[in-house]
Amino acid sequence: MHRRIIISALVLGLAATGGVQASDNHAHHHLQCSYNSDYDVQIKSDGIVFTREQGHPGNVFMHNGQLRVDGQTVVVSPEDAARLREYEHQVRELVPAMADIARDGVDIGYSALTTVVATLADSGEERTKMLQKLHDKHVAALQQIDGTLGHGFWRAGDDGEAFGNNVQETVADMVGSITGDVLKDALSNDPSKLAALEARTSSLDTTISKTVDGPADKLTARAEALCPQFSQLQQLQQQFQFRLPQGERLQLLTSDMDSDNKASQYADR
Repeated sequence: MHRRIIISALVLGLAATGGVQASDNHAHHHLQCSYNSDYDVQIKSDGIVFTREQGHPGNVFMHNGQLRVDGQTVVVSPEDAARLREYEHQVRELVPAMADIARDGVDIGYSALTTVVATLADSGEERTKMLQKLHDKHVAALQQIDGTLGHGFWRAGDDGEAFGNNVQETVADMVGSITGDVLKDALSNDPSKLAALEARTSSLDTTISKTVDGPADKLTARAEALCPQFSQLQQLQQQFQFRLPQGERLQLLTSDMDSDNKASQYADR
């Protein structure tokens, strides 16, 4: 149930671009930070609920400086109450921002796929079918985001990897038809078909650059802009003075960098 929070939001949209890049010249988008959480998150008007099926605690509720863990109220100092309010505020801002990034990323990804099909598919009937299929999957992907992140609900399984697998299946379906059309034209020895094919393929890289690279770079920058907010959440966790019933700190979020450092320290022993 570990999920890379920022990367998941971005990959939801950008996974599509990986399957349709016309050449290696197109940039790959990597974020400078990523954070993990074991918890599903539900934002409600009366508070935020963090839940997980395994591990302790399994249910954490916070609102207006108050905290309940597995149904038991945790007494906190005025300073920690202020930190809990700030934590709640940050989460309430982050989830809608992640939803916006995911939606725009989906639009970019499916725009790229649509461009490939419209440019390379030679058969009018087959092209129409593939474009309709892409449209339907695009709509379904946006509905999935709106039904989860868009409603303040981060649910297990709704991550970038799952969406990426779905996109790869779509790309695989496209490849057979498009490759067949391209090979047929390439081997036809028909000068007009060869000229048309050359024109389509030479324009594809430029078109993809316009529809993917620029918007994707901007989207990556927007995702990067969330890093300080996640860092602030982690700092707030470290500043909490209260302890849970078994004496441990409340840790709803972890940094991949922390995990890598711990793994490195363990390997050096």
